Amino acid sequence: MLSSILFCLLFGAGSIFFFLNAKKIRRNILIGKNITISDNKSERWKTMLLVAFGQKKMFSRPIPAILHFVLYAAFIITQIELLEIIIDGVSGNHRFFRPFLGGFYTFLISLIEVLSVLAFIATFAFLARRNLLKVPRLVMNELNGWPKLDANLILLAEITLIIFIFMMNGADEVLYQRGASHAVNTGDNSFGFSISRHLGPALYGGMPDGGLHVIERIGWWGHLLMVLGFLCYLPFSKHLHIVLAFPNTFYSNLSKKGKLTTLDSVTDVVAPNFDPSYQPKTDPNNPERFGVKDVQDLTWKNLLDAYSCTECGRCTSSCPQNQTGKKLSPRKIMMDTRDRLVEVGKNMDANKGVFVDDGKSLLGDFISTEEIWACNTCNACVEACPVNINPLEIIVEMRRYLVMEQSQNPSELTNMFSNLENNGAPWQFSPADRANWVNEN
Repeated sequence: MLSSILFCLLFGAGSIFFFLNAKKIRRNILIGKNITISDNKSERWKTMLLVAFGQKKMFSRPIPAILHFVLYAAFIITQIELLEIIIDGVSGNHRFFRPFLGGFYTFLISLIEVLSVLAFIATFAFLARRNLLKVPRLVMNELNGWPKLDANLILLAEITLIIFIFMMNGADEVLYQRGASHAVNTGDNSFGFSISRHLGPALYGGMPDGGLHVIERIGWWGHLLMVLGFLCYLPFSKHLHIVLAFPNTFYSNLSKKGKLTTLDSVTDVVAPNFDPSYQPKTDPNNPERFGVKDVQDLTWKNLLDAYSCTECGRCTSSCPQNQTGKKLSPRKIMMDTRDRLVEVGKNMDANKGVFVDDGKSLLGDFISTEEIWACNTCNACVEACPVNINPLEIIVEMRRYLVMEQSQNPSELTNMFSNLENNGAPWQFSPADRANWVNEN
C-alpha cells in the first residue's frame, strides 16, 4: 500500500510538472501571429506518417538514420512496458499483463530487450560521434555550452535507463526460477525473455533472494524515476521534438519550395488599383509591421518550428553558404528563435502574462544582419530538415523588415531595387528596350 501511494504521488507530481511546462510552451507558440492551415488534410496526414512516424528524411544519411531508428523503435515499443509499470505501481501487482497475454507477453518483452541492447550500442555510437569522432556538424560553435551538455545528458540517461531495465528483468528472472518473484507464477520455470534468461543467471545466479529483491526493486523504481525525470526535463530540452515533430510535420508548408508569401498590408494598397471591389484584409487603424523584428512578428508555425528543432545540423551542413565559410547557420537561426521565445515567455511569466519591452529583439540581439543577408534562398536547409522545419521563412521575413521598415540592405541591391521601381525589371533599361536583343546579329 505504501509503495502504491508513493508511486501515485511521484507519478502525479511528474505529470503535473510536465503539464504546466507544456502549457507554457503552448502559450509561447501562440505568441506568434495567427494563421490558418487547414488545406489538403489527407496530404498532411500522409506527410506526418512518412516524415515524423516513418523517419523518411533521416535515411538520406544511412548510418545515423539506422542508429536513430533503433533508438526511436526502442522508445516506441518500451511504452508498452512503461504502461505495465504504471498499472503495477497503482495496483501493487507485478507484471500485470503476463497472466493475460502468456506467450505474446514473453515475445513483447523479448523484443523490448533486443531493441534495448541495440539502443545501448547506438547510444554509445552517438556519444562517440559527438565526443570522440567529433562529426563537424555536431561540434559547431552554436552547440557550445548547454546544447552540447543537453545532448550528452540524454544519451547518458538512455544508458542508465537500459541498465535499470536489465537489473529489473535479470534479477526477476532468477527469482522466478526460484519461485520467489513478485510476479504471478504461471507454471513455467522461466520468464524466457530473450536476453534476461541468459544475463540474469550469469550476473545474479549466486546471490541470495533478499539481495535479488533489492536489485529488482532498484531496477523497477530506477526505470520509473528515469522516465519521470525525462518527462520533467523534456520541456527544457531539444528532445521536445519527439512530441512536436508530429504536429510540426502535419502543418508543413506544402507549397512548392521557393514560393514566397505576400504581405496582406502591401496587397491592400496595390490590389484596389486593379480590382475596385477588393476588400482589405488588414485594419488600417492598426497597421502591422512589415517583416519580422522579434518573435511576436513570426507566425505560430514559425515558433512551432523553433521548438521542434532537433539541433541535428543537417540544415547547416547542407547550406552552401555555411560550407563556404559564411556566418549563416540555419540551425543557429532556429536555436536563436527558440532562445528568444523562451526569454519572452519568462518576461511574461514575471509580468502576469504581459510582455514588458526589454529593449531586445530577435533581429540584432540574437541574429545578425550578416547572417540573414548571407542566405541565397536555395532551400537546401528546408529540404534537409528531418522534421520539415523552414528556417528560410524567418530569414526572408527579417530581410523584409530591414528593407521595408529600416531601408537597410546591401549596397549591391540598391541599383536592382531602383531598376525594379523605375523599369519594372532588375535591368537598367526601359521596358520598351527590353526585347531589343532579338534584333542583334
